[in-house]
Amino acid sequence: MNVFVRLKYCRLGLAATVMAILAVSAAQAQVRVLQTNSRDSILHVIDPETQQIVGEIQDIPVAHGVSAAPDGSRIYVSGEAETALKVYDSGTLELIKSIPLSARPNNISITPDGTKLYVAIIAPPGAIDVIDTVSLENIKTVDVPGGIHNIYVTPDGRNVVAGSIAGRRLTVLDTATDEEVWAWEGEAIRPATMTAKPDGSTDKLYIQVSGHHGFVVVDWDTRQEVARITQPDVPPEERYDSTYNGAPAHGIGVSPDGTTLWSTSRMNSRVYVYSLPDLELLAGVPTATDPDWVTFTPDNKYAYVANAVSNTVSVIDMQALEEVTQISVGEAPKRNTIIRLPGSHP
Repeated sequence: MNVFVRLKYCRLGLAATVMAILAVSAAQAQVRVLQTNSRDSILHVIDPETQQIVGEIQDIPVAHGVSAAPDGSRIYVSGEAETALKVYDSGTLELIKSIPLSARPNNISITPDGTKLYVAIIAPPGAIDVIDTVSLENIKTVDVPGGIHNIYVTPDGRNVVAGSIAGRRLTVLDTATDEEVWAWEGEAIRPATMTAKPDGSTDKLYIQVSGHHGFVVVDWDTRQEVARITQPDVPPEERYDSTYNGAPAHGIGVSPDGTTLWSTSRMNSRVYVYSLPDLELLAGVPTATDPDWVTFTPDNKYAYVANAVSNTVSVIDMQALEEVTQISVGEAPKRNTIIRLPGSHP
């Protein structure tokens, strides 16, 4: 190969590298944080580049769960007051459809391929509504005892994990049949998260339960508790004066790179960070009052913790393990998530 040919290929390689870097930068710039406010009617859209609110969705009284289509085209929000799943265009933030649900909803979760969305029905006797995201219809209601509070699709999309407080039960469905395949009983289930094995299948469940300042670890294959982590003790004089609604720890998540687990404390307004898989405590990062939910940017740069009493979102540098700012939002912010937008939107 002569020098001119080598130079040509070098230039092509450099151009490809530059284009790849620009593509990554553009993709990162299109990440947004979606923040619900449980005692308000507004959903806030936050830009992680500026830590500013760049959009709002109005008229969602008592919003509970929020989820995004994997392709970034839609935003889904469950509305307790309207007993409906609200579907919005992510570009215009305009309502596409309001889908009636079988009863009052709580949290929601979507499959990795975006074809089905599951809605936790908290109203007795309890159920899971299955939404076809192509037809935007409620196609099935699965009866589940106890009323479902939080719900999650596993990373591989094969199962739905649904937690009940009153029923003291975690129910697992097969997404192919939408039928129960197993259950873990005996605890009032609060928020949960999970890790995956190298092949993508589910490895461990990390479950916050009523009355416990920490979380329980359940092995997916054996369906048995393998650890119970208690977060640092908080002296009475340092505790936030609240009943915590029976859940001193409420809000838990695994970092996108799978190296850390984050669990909030409503007792002393901290989010505790543990290494994975050994669960060594790395830090207790102060937040505002009553941290209630956590989500992460895909690049592992920032964690967003919703503070339900302070009406703010704490932005935490995930490498420095410290709060860098707080964003004022609506009243009683709780569930939040990330959306990767498909194109350039304001």
